[in-house]
Amino acid sequence: MNEILCSTGALIGRPNGRDFRLLGELSRQIRYDGFEFMMYSTWREQVDEIADFVNGLSVNVPVVHCEKGVGELISKGEFKEAFEVFEISCNIANRLGAKKMVVHLWGGLASDGNFENNLKGFKVISQTASERGIELLVENIVCNNQNPMARWSELRKAFPDVKFVFDTKMAEFHAQLPLLYSKEYEWLWKEERIKHIHVNDYSGGYMDWSRLKTLPVGKGQINFAEFFAFLRSVGYCGSFTAEGTAFDESGAVDTAMLAEQLALIKSF
Repeated sequence: MNEILCSTGALIGRPNGRDFRLLGELSRQIRYDGFEFMMYSTWREQVDEIADFVNGLSVNVPVVHCEKGVGELISKGEFKEAFEVFEISCNIANRLGAKKMVVHLWGGLASDGNFENNLKGFKVISQTASERGIELLVENIVCNNQNPMARWSELRKAFPDVKFVFDTKMAEFHAQLPLLYSKEYEWLWKEERIKHIHVNDYSGGYMDWSRLKTLPVGKGQINFAEFFAFLRSVGYCGSFTAEGTAFDESGAVDTAMLAEQLALIKSF
C-alpha cells in the first residue's frame, strides 16, 4: 500500500514562527498516513525537545527531510560544518524512528557547479546514514549548472547503490518530467532507484526562478493523471509526500486545502 504523507514544512514555516508545537493540533485535523518531518537550522539545539514532543503525539514519521543547508555547505566545500549539521538531522531521524531521509546534495549559488564536492560529500554522508540505519535519498533538486537527471546519472555511476526521491515540481522546472517516462531513464524503475516521491505542482516556464513556489497538486500545470498512470504501469509501490505550502502570510494553515489535496492524490 502506498503511504501518502504530509510534509511538516507545508505546515510550519517562518510566518508561524517555525513553532513545532503546532503539529499537536494539526496532527489531529489532518488525515494523511503520516508526516515527512522537515528539519530547520533554527532547531539544531532542540532535537531532544522536538523528538519528545513529536513522539508524544504518536504520529507516523517514516521520512525525515535533512536540513536543506547541508547541500549548500557541501557545494561550497565546507565539509566539516556540513557533516556536523548532517549528524543532527540523523539524530532526529533516529529519535523519530524514520528509516528514510531526503537530502539536498547541492544548493545555493554554488549549486551543482562544483560537482566534485557533491560527490565527495555524498560518500561521507551516505556512510553516516547507513551506520545509523537510515536509507539516504538524493532529491532531484534544481541546478544552475547542469540538470538534475544528468547529476543523478553521474551519482549512479560513482555510487552503484545510490537511491533517489523524485520531486515533480523540480522536474517540471527543468522540463524533465517527460524524461521520467523515457527509455533513457528506465533504469530508474528497473533498478528500483526511486524510493520516495514528492508530489507538488508548478506553474511556470523552463527554469523560471520567479515561479518556484511549491504549489498544491492540481493548482499548476503538471499532468498528474499521466504521472500517476505511469507509476502504476511501472509498479511503483513506494511512498509519497504532499509538499504544497498550506500556510499564508499570517501563518494560518489551510486544512481544507490539505484535505482537498489528499482526496485528489487518492483519486489518482
